[in-house]
Amino acid sequence: MIESYRTVYEGKQGEIEEKKSRFIASVAHVETEEEAVSFIEATRKRYYDARHNCYAYCLGKKGDQMRCSDDGEPSQTAGKPMLDVIVGQQLCDTVVVVTRYFGGTLLGTGGLVRAYTAATQEGLRNSVIIEKKLADQLWVTVDYNGIGKLLYLIGQKGYTQLDSDYGEQVTLVILVPVQESERFQNELVECFSGKAGISVEGQIWYAKIEKELVLFEN
Repeated sequence: MIESYRTVYEGKQGEIEEKKSRFIASVAHVETEEEAVSFIEATRKRYYDARHNCYAYCLGKKGDQMRCSDDGEPSQTAGKPMLDVIVGQQLCDTVVVVTRYFGGTLLGTGGLVRAYTAATQEGLRNSVIIEKKLADQLWVTVDYNGIGKLLYLIGQKGYTQLDSDYGEQVTLVILVPVQESERFQNELVECFSGKAGISVEGQIWYAKIEKELVLFEN
């Protein structure tokens, strides 16, 4: 089971210049091949007058679908280096298109590899990259005498409280990373001498963006 993965949350652009050739990297988050192709085609239309629109993408939480194109550049000098950057940064569900406006000077194979690599890195550097983590939605029920202790434990762990219900007893819904969930549940059993109600009611992906919690449906 995949418990976390890195991806683009907000794609941006980056640009470099090499011997008067402009290399413009456009980055986007995509989750299907159709979305990737659509972004590539839209970028091509936007830069219709450019000599090359090379691309690379990696799809799936395990990065099990990858594709790249040199779009007329010498083989292995554009798409593959771009894909290497994406894979090297452990990104999935990510597409990058690098548009080249030829400046009149040939760069050679080594120069092209360096330029397309640098442009891709610049585009990703300007984008918002996140690490999505899978978490259990842990429902914990205690009596009013135990709520202080429970809140203290949550604060100690740095977990997020998603919801609460103050009735005859108190139920809190807590976001706990899946790899820590079993251990935390055991701590709760010990701390409350088995008297706390504990259940996992679904899982959800989340990320923190500038310290703000963002929840995802998948």
